[in-house]
Amino acid sequence: MAPSVLIVLHQEHSSPGRVGHRLTALGFRLDIRRPCLGDVLPETLAEHAGAIIFGGPQSANDCHDYVRAEIDWIGVPLREAKPYLGICLGAQMLARHLGAPVAPHPEGLVEIGYYPIKATDAGAGLLGAGEFGPEIWPDHVYHWHREGFGLAHGAELLARGRTFPNQAFRYGRHAYGIQFHPEVTHQMMCRWTVKGGERLNLPNARPRSAHFFDRLQYDARVRRWLDAFIDHWIAGSMDKRVQAA
Repeated sequence: MAPSVLIVLHQEHSSPGRVGHRLTALGFRLDIRRPCLGDVLPETLAEHAGAIIFGGPQSANDCHDYVRAEIDWIGVPLREAKPYLGICLGAQMLARHLGAPVAPHPEGLVEIGYYPIKATDAGAGLLGAGEFGPEIWPDHVYHWHREGFGLAHGAELLARGRTFPNQAFRYGRHAYGIQFHPEVTHQMMCRWTVKGGERLNLPNARPRSAHFFDRLQYDARVRRWLDAFIDHWIAGSMDKRVQAA
């Protein structure tokens, strides 16, 4: 049986989008769980190649039992040295687990739409040995958040932004957090901008038309980066599969 990747989602109809597509193309099964609906997270990742916690409308500062439980649970992949990826809320949960703050912008600004980022030297070197070199990093990525994360002690910053300075980081060899949403498909964008349309009126949010216009400009590079990043992220587990074969 093909190995599985644990997928943690935060709404009934949420989707892992292109991250899920890439993992299934690489031969992994998706073990999808929604703790907000009562699903239980595993006590160990011995049967999983890695884990991804996606975004959602919740805050990492919420007092809901399942939010606190998810933050505590991140200790499982960290202790077992299994690949962990946090996307938006999942990155903020990783930051909280490591003792860093998660908070709104001091001026109440948000990032909803496409905004520029720039890889640090460490970020540029992360995928620099690949087919495309450091230039594979996109210069604009898709966001949908009102809070950002601080950088925990021992974490390495991989990408910076203007409104929220910390956009991507690595902790240890296997744990990553990214503030943006490379997984979003066109269908997901349509749904988010309709169901979450009231958020497009928040300070610094991009108008709905800009989401789709900017997607035409920037999405090809985001998708190329995502494929290379997921390949890099899961490589440790794939190497173990080869050694065990």
